[in-house]
Amino acid sequence: MPIYEYSCSKCRLKFEVLRAMSQAGEDAPCPKCGGKAKRVPSLFSASSEGSPVAGTGSSCSSCSATTCDSCSLGG
Repeated sequence: MPIYEYSCSKCRLKFEVLRAMSQAGEDAPCPKCGGKAKRVPSLFSASSEGSPVAGTGSSCSSCSATTCDSCSLGG
């Protein structure tokens, strides 16, 4: 089963859930406040080869952008 990333609309907590691919589009309950959490693009899947965040575990993990073009790490 794949791991999907979610973000709570109530408390803004970002967390991961291991679930079946058939459940990927479903909302997940937030483990902190119980609010509704929507699936967000994974940093791992959004990263591309040569990007400062690709495979480095960079501090960019809190960024919601899909590329580094708009920040100081962009090329």
